[in-house]
Amino acid sequence: MECKTTNIDTANISITAHISKEDIKTNLEKIAKNLAKTTDLPGFRKGKVPVPAIKKHFGTRLKEDAEAEALRDVLDLGLKNENVENSRIITEPTFSKFDKTENGIDVVVEVSLRPVVEITDYSSLVPDVEIAEPTKDEVSARISEMLSAQAPFVEVDKAIENGDTTVFNFEGFVDGVAFDGGTAEDYSLNVGSGSFIPGFEEQLIGLKAGDTKDVVVTFPEEYQSEALKGKEATFKCKINKVEQKETVELNEESAKSILTADLKDGENAIDVLTAEVTESLKSETLSKKYNEEIKPALRTALAKHFTFDLPNSVVEKEVEQKLNQEAQTMTPEQIKEIQEDEAKLEELKAKFLDGAKESVRITFIIDALGEKLNIAVSDEEVKQVIYYEGMMSGQDPDQLIKNYEKAGYLPLIKMSILEDKVLGKILDDKFKK
Repeated sequence: MECKTTNIDTANISITAHISKEDIKTNLEKIAKNLAKTTDLPGFRKGKVPVPAIKKHFGTRLKEDAEAEALRDVLDLGLKNENVENSRIITEPTFSKFDKTENGIDVVVEVSLRPVVEITDYSSLVPDVEIAEPTKDEVSARISEMLSAQAPFVEVDKAIENGDTTVFNFEGFVDGVAFDGGTAEDYSLNVGSGSFIPGFEEQLIGLKAGDTKDVVVTFPEEYQSEALKGKEATFKCKINKVEQKETVELNEESAKSILTADLKDGENAIDVLTAEVTESLKSETLSKKYNEEIKPALRTALAKHFTFDLPNSVVEKEVEQKLNQEAQTMTPEQIKEIQEDEAKLEELKAKFLDGAKESVRITFIIDALGEKLNIAVSDEEVKQVIYYEGMMSGQDPDQLIKNYEKAGYLPLIKMSILEDKVLGKILDDKFKK
């Protein structure tokens, strides 16, 4: 077998080989002899089947297996020529040439390798961030919100205003007939919350305890009930009482009730609460800046700082993914035009190339940083994240996991979680210093 390995760069090699007819014949004889020792064919004792009978029974399959083994030998020999471990192969090798001739097979195998990422100092890449001190008004407003959240509701003798809570009875009718699920007594509703059908809550404003009113609304076209969507309904309502949140003044006792930390001897509850809320507001600002400014800037800085060769096959897959995403925004006519015009397809791929390279580069950087920082993401963590997503979106969490697994999204979700953990750790280390 003739084999030559070309080292394109540190992440890609090309193996050119000629597999002779003799190579294939030798493999075929070896496979046939091994099968003869284990195959059970009618008319022969198991393990005593003649090789010619094996060849006749398995036919072209033997030749295909012999060729496949020869191709594996090409790969092994090509890697050996460059002292490359099999474990560094990151995707299935591809054939840029596969020509069968009378003399054998001429092949060119393209192999992508996991790049070697040498992690050097990276803390300096985190952008400096100025977090302004919250104003007294901002701190005061947040404390008022916290006190209000814990304040009890008290009954008041007044007309309903937006933001009030009303306790009322209602019965719904469509075409004069009461419908299932349209009746309740002593229902507590925060007016203005938007939890009822659009237009319902606004019609309660101005009513007082003891008042009655027919509230007329139209169910949205996208309403979950087929029987009700788009239908006009009348709700006969009776207001039982109107409630408001009791106003809670800030004092030592009320401050203690919303503190998260225990007071130490001699500490003033209001002062400690003010400091606690100030830090909380600063953390919220930092979190917002992290997602909107710091994280994107840090990703870009890391991608520029760590330079290494990228595996071509991975970049190509990333381009294909971005191309598929773009296709989802295109009309059938536009898709057909690109499919029929190779030049336009290549032009579109070129548009995504730089972005694909940066995405692939940052993926390997995050992977290397995770290893250096001893940060990993377990399969259980991935399932927990998806489970939470399902619960929050009202979907069946178990089914959502199955859907993501079927679509091949789990590795992407895992990498996304790892990226947040790694970048979060780098950020924490930077700002704790």
